[in-house]
Amino acid sequence: MVRRARRINRTLAVAYPNAHCELDFRNPYELAVATILSAQCTDARVNMTTPALFAKFPSPADLAVANQEEVEELVRPTGFYRNKAANIIGFAQGVMEQHGGEVPGTLEELVKLPGVGRKTANVVLGNAFGVPGLTVDTHFGRLVRRMGLTEQEDPVRVEHEMMEVLPRAEWTWFSHRLIFHGRRVCHSRRAACGACFLAADCPSYGVAGPAEPETAEKLIKSDDREWLLYLAGLNDGYSGEELSALDDGDSAHNTTAAQD
Repeated sequence: MVRRARRINRTLAVAYPNAHCELDFRNPYELAVATILSAQCTDARVNMTTPALFAKFPSPADLAVANQEEVEELVRPTGFYRNKAANIIGFAQGVMEQHGGEVPGTLEELVKLPGVGRKTANVVLGNAFGVPGLTVDTHFGRLVRRMGLTEQEDPVRVEHEMMEVLPRAEWTWFSHRLIFHGRRVCHSRRAACGACFLAADCPSYGVAGPAEPETAEKLIKSDDREWLLYLAGLNDGYSGEELSALDDGDSAHNTTAAQD
């Protein structure tokens, strides 16, 4: 399984060379708040909401003393706004009381703050502090189970099992790549199995979604749809800029990845 997990990661790296955190942020405080707001909400909607929030409350010190009803109105578009407002205010208060206004840079300290679980902590560590971590969100958990990389349902157990099979330096990047793939190809209700470049490495091929290429192609949601279809062998005429970015080794690797 270790070999297959690492092969999947390498193939995902070719498919999504620019995979990144899709939440907008300028510092650890903004990323932590945005991640808390992203629960059961799209990153796009969070990104539409946070500019006004951070304009009003630009630091933990400001948010810690905020009126909750005012915060609720600002974060209402993200859903569950009462709980989320309470959580981000509590987070800011914790940062002020426990860390003098500076968001801490360790997992142990972050998870002690109100509103912060391991997922949020790993997002902040990996993207604001450069500390590798696995972000086990709904996409991540769904995909590693579909790919047969774990049978665990509990996010913490999933995280620990995947930590054992992937190099530490790849943890954050693997999270981004897998989340990108979950949002674009391997959807929760109906995966684009027949148009997936990981088909040969996935035991859920044809089970999680249609195996017919014509049907599956229509399910891919991405600006780089043609590139993803090319990688799946369904777009021989593709000549996008991504091809020139791949050297011969990368191209050969991607070709053999599904054959190993």
